[in-house]
Amino acid sequence: MAPLFPGSQGAPQNYKKLGAEEPGDHAIGKSRGGMTCKIHLATDGKGRPLGLVLTAGQAADTSFFQTVLETISVAGSSRGRPRVRPDRVLAEKAYTSSANRGYLAGRGIKITIPERSDQIAGRARRGSKGGRPRSFDREAYKGRNVVERSYLAGVTLASALIWIKSGV
Repeated sequence: MAPLFPGSQGAPQNYKKLGAEEPGDHAIGKSRGGMTCKIHLATDGKGRPLGLVLTAGQAADTSFFQTVLETISVAGSSRGRPRVRPDRVLAEKAYTSSANRGYLAGRGIKITIPERSDQIAGRARRGSKGGRPRSFDREAYKGRNVVERSYLAGVTLASALIWIKSGV
């Protein structure tokens, strides 16, 4: 199907005030698929959501890494302040920036993020000035896909509820 407007991709924006830009708090933005939004989600090891941020579809995942982690607030079973810092973060290669790693290390959070091949090659190219290879726990990393399973479960549940409420 051809785009509705020459030089654009996907559907036009859905905002009703013609000619006006979509307000930032709508979390709608243009991506390769058209006007979309993106959910950035942090879960625990059991897939329970801990924090999330909704952004425009073209937003880079790594740009919201710290923002998502700062939304975490889990009340414990006892009195006191809620827990706001995970013990460990498992993330895919897209999140392996030095800014993200520095943020985690500064908060005392264990890091399980694989390095991109260009980072490994850059360190090798610099030789002894390239620093030590980053540690990586392969066994812990096997649990990283829990966030995708949690997301799929949430979308499946929401879809089922929509159909149940429709009475069809």
